[in-house]
Amino acid sequence: KYTKFSIFYFWINSLDQKTPIHSRSENVVIPSGEENKTASLSYDYKITPLESTSSTGTYYCEVKWNDIQKTGKGVFVLATDTGYINTSYGWEILLTLTVLFTVSSIIATALLLWKRKVLCPRKNQLNIPRQKVETQLPSASPPPPPPVYD
Repeated sequence: KYTKFSIFYFWINSLDQKTPIHSRSENVVIPSGEENKTASLSYDYKITPLESTSSTGTYYCEVKWNDIQKTGKGVFVLATDTGYINTSYGWEILLTLTVLFTVSSIIATALLLWKRKVLCPRKNQLNIPRQKVETQLPSASPPPPPPVYD
């Protein structure tokens, strides 16, 4: 009873329109001694090439026996005219950040070294003229405290 069946391939587009693709009839021969046992058979059908972006939809397989009809879960296919585009930019972002941090650290180091040379010149480069220090007479009040930044 179940050795003769038909397989139907179809797709449903975004407008919920059912379009048949292919159908085939099968007549499976059961070997002796395998009667009354459950069997699983695989039937593949390749759909190529997809004609256009209008081929987007869910593709189904359906099997019909005399009194039973079973439909698969379906496979959604998105057809684009540009092909597959990898949208993962992980390596590009990592490389960009690494370059930015490296350049900024080099610039910061250079600025710190330059600032240090400006504020603290070498001892042999000091050409500050000496000034006379005037002596003051001792007075009754103590001298003012030195500034905090000394």
